[in-house]
Amino acid sequence: MRTVILSSIATIFAAVAVNAQDLEQVKKSIDAEKFSEARKSLQLMVETAPDKGKNYFYLGQVYLALEKQDSAKVYFDKGKAAKDAGHLNLIGLGQLDLLDGKASNAEANFSAALAIAKKKNTEEQIFITQAYLKAANPDFSKALAAGKLAVAADAKSAQAHIALGDALVANKNINDAYVAYRTAGELDKTSLRAPLQLAIITRNAQAFPEALKAFNDILAINPSYGPAFREKAETNLAWAYAKKSLFEEKIAAALEDYKKYMSLTDISTDAKIKYADFLILSKKWKELETEALAIQKLDKVNPKVFKYLGYAYSENGNPDGAIKSLTEYMTKVDAKKINGKDYLYLAKAKLATSMDDKGIISNQTKFNEAISDLTKAAELNPNLNTEFTEIGIKLYSGKAYLEAAKLFELAVKNTNSKSYSRDNFLLGNSILFYAESKTEEQKATLTAEFVKANNAYAEAIRISPNTQDVYFYKGQLNRVIGTPEANAQAVLDYEGYVKTVTAKGETELAKAAVRENLFETYSFIGANYATTDKVKAIENFKKAAEINPNDVFVKESLQALNK
Repeated sequence: MRTVILSSIATIFAAVAVNAQDLEQVKKSIDAEKFSEARKSLQLMVETAPDKGKNYFYLGQVYLALEKQDSAKVYFDKGKAAKDAGHLNLIGLGQLDLLDGKASNAEANFSAALAIAKKKNTEEQIFITQAYLKAANPDFSKALAAGKLAVAADAKSAQAHIALGDALVANKNINDAYVAYRTAGELDKTSLRAPLQLAIITRNAQAFPEALKAFNDILAINPSYGPAFREKAETNLAWAYAKKSLFEEKIAAALEDYKKYMSLTDISTDAKIKYADFLILSKKWKELETEALAIQKLDKVNPKVFKYLGYAYSENGNPDGAIKSLTEYMTKVDAKKINGKDYLYLAKAKLATSMDDKGIISNQTKFNEAISDLTKAAELNPNLNTEFTEIGIKLYSGKAYLEAAKLFELAVKNTNSKSYSRDNFLLGNSILFYAESKTEEQKATLTAEFVKANNAYAEAIRISPNTQDVYFYKGQLNRVIGTPEANAQAVLDYEGYVKTVTAKGETELAKAAVRENLFETYSFIGANYATTDKVKAIENFKKAAEINPNDVFVKESLQALNK
């Protein structure tokens, strides 16, 4: 009988040991974000050891990670009745309360769990810390308080220090967080999470090469540790934005790292959304469309999927699909979440349906809507000027000059743009070319546009004073305006052209286009001085005659002035 009893006891202890061993492996799987693997093990553990509350709790956590809150609740509810550590599931239920915005219910569940817990309640405080950090409306101060209590309960718990570090980061106390993670790593040499968090802090300090080395060191220990690839991707992304010359290189590296992360882990909808972000940055439009359509099939679709579909459809030649998707996105999200790029892509799609490849407008209503969307885009993000310029040039090429001017006007809102001078030049030209064919009566209605054009040319000259054509076309504009004041300004503009061209030497002066412009310049200046300064008039007409001695107007003007 004694042998039977001892045998039974041995069997019980073996089962306990196996369960404990299995649970440690499950924790590693969860940390590595291999949730399906963890779920299979936990489901078996729940069946074989139904009295172990931790098994239910961790299974509920896995279902939360897999975005299945209903399933998580089922196991938390079952687990709270378990004899061994069933109270942990009250914390799980409290976590669900926080995700639903029910803070008071969560507090009640946490208090109930702590009342049952042993004096050394380290685990409980760790889980409460995480619950506050992952809430729909995170409470960082309560997370920090719980994290401190976890460490106070067991200063030798690596997981407690990690939880405290997470709370400290959330509270922007990076120095103390670094100490917490370092302590965790010293307490548990096998931990991958601790060095991962330290490397993230290094990255956030913009020490990108050092951070990447740290992530690679982690992967040298465990090449299948997915979170390290995710953080490598985020590091390359941050590096791309920090150093524009490396943008394409680092975005490509980030995309590959994120693909690796996705291949090693059970990815959430959020992860898929993040992957879509990388595809946009990499301009992988076909892949983006495929990924967005796949996300659309998931339950509880994130509205951002419609944004991604809109972007992809716009770039892949489906403007009607883009308009439909982006309009749906904008109706589903808070207006504050709509950014400049969203309006830009909506506008590009509308432009595609309102004009042909040559920039000829066929649907004025749709075009006006596009301009309105582009204006909103510029207000929200003036750094999109490159896009405005490209569209403007297309319209400019199609001789839709007034419409092109609207785009260049948006482009020049970004005064730090590399194309700022050129955009101002094209803005001036667009208005000039539009006005050239108009009657005097029509020109009288363009006063505001003429001011814009003159200001644009003046700004282009300020930025690039050696660009001769700006002076010439500014002179042309003021000739078109034609008032005495404008004509006087035209003379100054043309003189600026002469001065700039002359300074560049004989090679420049010998160019056919330059000689043609100089002839027009000298002829106008001569004519303008004819009644006020005979000497200057003759001087300029003579220069015009040197270029084209057969011009009737120049010959007759010189004859008249020399009488």
